[in-house]
Formats: sequence, C-alpha cells, structure tokens
Amino acid sequence: MSGARITLPDPEAMSPEQRAVYDTVVSGPRGAVIGPLRAALHSPDLADRWQRLGEFLRYRTCLPKRLNELAILVTGRRWNAELEWVVHAEAAARAGLSPQVIAAIRDGDPPAFSDPEEAEVYAFARELQLSGRVSDPVYDAVRTRWKERGVVELTALIGYYTMVAMTLNTHRIPLPDGMVPELYPDGEPPVAVLSNIAAGPTT
Repeated sequence: MSGARITLPDPEAMSPEQRAVYDTVVSGPRGAVIGPLRAALHSPDLADRWQRLGEFLRYRTCLPKRLNELAILVTGRRWNAELEWVVHAEAAARAGLSPQVIAAIRDGDPPAFSDPEEAEVYAFARELQLSGRVSDPVYDAVRTRWKERGVVELTALIGYYTMVAMTLNTHRIPLPDGMVPELYPDGEPPVAVLSNIAAGPTT
C-alpha cells in the first residue's frame, strides 16, 4: 500500500491543540494514534469530538465486545479498509470471535455461525452496508435481544466505522510498522464488491 496522501502530524511538532487531543487518545484505552485520527488531527476540534465518539462506540456500548468487533469487521471488509481490518481482526479474535468467522469475512465467504447473537449482528451490519437499510425481521431480532439502546448503538457503530474506513482509504493512512496487510497483501485493494459480505448460513 502506498504512503499517505496527507501529512501525518508528528507529536513533537504538533500545535498545543493537536497535542492535547493526541495525549488524551494515547492515555486512553486505545493507547496509540494509528488510524484516522492521524488525519483528523489537522482539525483539532474535529479530532477531539471524533475520538470521544469513537471511544464510546468501540468500548462502551451495551453490546458484548465480540459483537461490536464483528460489526466493525463487516464494515471494514465492505470498504476494503486494510488498517481497519487488521486492527479489528486482532481485536475480534481477542474478544472471542472464532477464527473461522473472521477468515470467512476476510475471504468473502458466507460465515457459518453457531451463535445466534453473532448471526443477528452480522445480518444487520450486512444489510445496512448493502442497501443503507435494514429489513424488519433483521431489525427486530437485534431490538428484541438488545432493546432499543442496542439497536441505536449498533447502527451508530456501523456508521462511525464507515466514516473511519472512508477516511483511511481517502487519505491512504498506512499500516503502522510491523503490521502485515491481510486483505490485499500484494497491493492496493479493488473497488468495494458487495458480494464480499455475502449472506451466511447459521448452524
């Protein structure tokens, strides 16, 4: 993957406003600034609001972490966002999402779920990414299990990580040193293909 299209601020050269946001991020649960915030720091007010929303959606929703990460993986794969994928595939595995499900999404194959919670979140994220809408049965399954708070937070999570993916792709934010590309190790990704998040059976 080629280098960034945008200057990525160095902490030692940041303005006080940029550095304040940077320090907040690295002292929080993320522990580092490696993704879209590297670009957003050119607008410190935006970056500050961005990081606060992102911290909530990644770490503080009512959904279990593996379900959050599953929805992020569907989003990252839909938009072929390499950095989003690599970071969250690792996080999803740590959270308990099976390697088989992660590999299926990566490879564009229908994942087989033994867990109905995962199947429901996958279907919700997939439909929303395919059409910008969610059918009544898919919506109702998530709302029934996680109540109205859950369905609102899941929708916001998918929307937020769509913004993350578009920012990473637009500015070509590179992988940090030591991270190996997983989606397209031989070069730039093609245009997003909707079949990459094909419907998956449940077992």
